[in-house]
Amino acid sequence: MLKAHLLRNRLLAAAVFAVVLASAPRPAYAASKEIIELQTQVQQLLDMMQRLQSTMDTKFGVMQHLVEQTADNTNQMSVAVNTLQQKINAQTEAGGGKLDTVSGQVQSLNDSVDELKSRIAKLDKSVEDLKAQLQNLQSAPGGGMPMAPASAPMTANPSQQSAPETLTPAPAAQESNQAPPLAETFQAGLRDYNAARYDVAAGEFQDVLHFYPMDEMAGQAQFYLGEIAYRQLN
Repeated sequence: MLKAHLLRNRLLAAAVFAVVLASAPRPAYAASKEIIELQTQVQQLLDMMQRLQSTMDTKFGVMQHLVEQTADNTNQMSVAVNTLQQKINAQTEAGGGKLDTVSGQVQSLNDSVDELKSRIAKLDKSVEDLKAQLQNLQSAPGGGMPMAPASAPMTANPSQQSAPETLTPAPAAQESNQAPPLAETFQAGLRDYNAARYDVAAGEFQDVLHFYPMDEMAGQAQFYLGEIAYRQLN
């Protein structure tokens, strides 16, 4: 760009010099060959200057268009960056809200776990108490057969002697020694438990533990006894 400007100035100076020479007073005789050549060169210089000016105007227009296009691209990029920044800010705020929500849910979950641990601890204590009661029941001496009534005193007359009484076991003793059906007793306890008849259900589950301590239903009965104890405590 600087070289073209210098060339333009030189050509302009040469043209001015040629014009000055052409306008100077000339002798009456015909123009010499050198003057004609000089005028020709000046005309060529003027043509070159015009072409150079046209070329420079064209290039300047192209450069101006490029500058305007670059400015438009810069503005568009600035708008895009601002939009992206706003989206990032919005996502950050939304992420912060979601993080607060997740933190609240985690805290609620921790509270629920703590409450569940407390319930499990109470249930374990109830189970231990039931185990102790069960051990006491198993270690207690069982009810024996009723004693035979004392015989009537012998009399002198054998005919007056009362006939010996027949010993029959008491019905209560027979019922206590007879084990109830396992499945029916457990199902009855389960029905009473679901119906919130906890005292009746506890008695039925205790029968399962007492008469069938080695069966796997005994473990289930013990679990429901713990649940009954927990619900009765609350």
